[in-house]
Amino acid sequence: MCGIVGYVGSRVAQDFLLEGLRRLEYRGYDSAGTATIDESQQIKITKSVGRISRLASEIAQMPCSSRVGIGHTRWATHGAATITNAHPHIGGDEMLAIAHNGVIENFAELRTQLKQLGYRFNSETDTEVIAHLVADAVKTRAKLAVNGHTFDEQLAIDAIKDAISQLRGTFGLAIIFKQWPDSIFAARLGSPLVIGIGDGEHFLASDASPLVGYTDRIVYMADHQVAMITADSLQVSHRDQGVIVHDVQQLSVESNKVELGDYEHYMLKEIFEQPESLKNTMRGRINEDDATAVFGGLNLTPQDLLKIKRVVFTACGTSWHSALVGEYLMEEIAQIPVEVEYASELRYRNPPMDENTLLFAITQSGETADTLGALREMKRKGHATLAICNVVGSTIAQEADGGIYLHAGPEIGVASTKAYTSQCLALSMLALYFGRLRHLSYNAGRKMISHIRELPAKIEVALQSNQIVSDIATKYADCNNFLYLGRHYNFPTALEGALKLKEISYIHAEGYPAAEMKHGPIALVDESTPSVFVMPQGFIYDKVMSNLEEIKARGGPVIAIAEEGDQRVAEVADDVIFIPQVEEFLQPIVTAIPLQLLSYHIAVARGCDVDKPRNLAKSVTVE
Repeated sequence: MCGIVGYVGSRVAQDFLLEGLRRLEYRGYDSAGTATIDESQQIKITKSVGRISRLASEIAQMPCSSRVGIGHTRWATHGAATITNAHPHIGGDEMLAIAHNGVIENFAELRTQLKQLGYRFNSETDTEVIAHLVADAVKTRAKLAVNGHTFDEQLAIDAIKDAISQLRGTFGLAIIFKQWPDSIFAARLGSPLVIGIGDGEHFLASDASPLVGYTDRIVYMADHQVAMITADSLQVSHRDQGVIVHDVQQLSVESNKVELGDYEHYMLKEIFEQPESLKNTMRGRINEDDATAVFGGLNLTPQDLLKIKRVVFTACGTSWHSALVGEYLMEEIAQIPVEVEYASELRYRNPPMDENTLLFAITQSGETADTLGALREMKRKGHATLAICNVVGSTIAQEADGGIYLHAGPEIGVASTKAYTSQCLALSMLALYFGRLRHLSYNAGRKMISHIRELPAKIEVALQSNQIVSDIATKYADCNNFLYLGRHYNFPTALEGALKLKEISYIHAEGYPAAEMKHGPIALVDESTPSVFVMPQGFIYDKVMSNLEEIKARGGPVIAIAEEGDQRVAEVADDVIFIPQVEEFLQPIVTAIPLQLLSYHIAVARGCDVDKPRNLAKSVTVE
């Protein structure tokens, strides 16, 4: 959540800042702003509440040709969504402007100290504390009055280090000073920053998406690093090591991957990208000769993995649902005991975990604060930590001992679709890998591989239900409560389907194991509360059919997700969305498709902002 962009070079900075902020809208925000330095070396701030289009209108009324600037999209934490609280913030009598991602936990005590020194606060934010803290550090370092003096840039770097050493919490900072109008300064601890390297220009952003099409060379900043960025140079220094040699990497995302194309919303585009994203997740990871999966980034030998007696998956939100799918897969196929933990709970619990326990952190963005905190706590205790992640170079990807990149491509819509199904596929291949290390036979492994290879084509067929799902969505769009029910592998699917509906249509929905329905939730059943049954064929199909009959006997409408040709369910359910037949271990991936489409079309019918649902952010970097 929140987004930072910055530019220094020969272009008009505002042009890149606005485009970059638009590309960061998916992260979630409620206000936005930019700061530039004009010809008279004065800092110019423009802010607005609401969408980037409003900020663009404000800027158009008073354009600025500055070649250096920073921008920010804010998701409110400290203080309401107001222009006063929007970033960037001014520090030290307009000495500097600062944009900040993250949360400063000791901001209240620092604010009190700064007030005693005579600094005035205009906002309720923790960010304004950083602005004044940096300004005060500059004054202390210079031992001079702020106005009327030119200082060496090294002084600014040292002052920033002085200031951030007093902070407790997380931050990604972009700072411009009117004394150094040709530079942007950046600092990071726990909140991502990426620097783009161009020809005679440099870019700064919270993630790589704003840089696509502008440069293909990037530098991922690491924790405790401070950068000084000019049009022609980049200097990165570490808190403890001084100036360091930065690692320039290749940005491989194509510009058309972050464009909307012919689709009305990013979410719909990403739903239809799933055949390709699943191919990318499995590419290079299947070994037909050995009937197993191949993961080059685990950084653990087969001998190390054979010692593992227990696996813990930790995640949040949609990733937690994929972890539940992983639990079924690993226990059934690999015969390894698995526990699934909410990352927000695991980091503060003290569960007994022996040295043969392996932790997998599952995350789309690689920046989720709770998941990162849980991973760090387990590392501190000496456990091997691996990650399943979609974003190359993200914090969790860097801090884990090893892991699996999904390669699902950029996901702009806040409600995850293709990253979720790629997580489930990666977990299926992981179960195959662990199973083949232990008891799973060669023939069983070959059969699993055969079914996995067929999966993208099956998803293509499932997507053909789009129009039928749209018609069903129109029928039920005015309902305010839904139940989602499934069993075995499809219980996590029910949870995920309910979450998708809640996220983007603001309808109350609950997911349950179908058998648990009669232990309480059945009291909610009435003619205006649809029940969505996830019930492809399988060993427990008859049990789920009995649960469906119980709903119908009480007058509840039923939408069923069923396999093609299932006439039995078609005779009972009010509406049926048919999917192709797949093996049970892959059902959670295929059944997710119609549920994603259902939530999408209901949200559209209700006039909701599908890609940017209220109160939500793509990358949750606060607790």
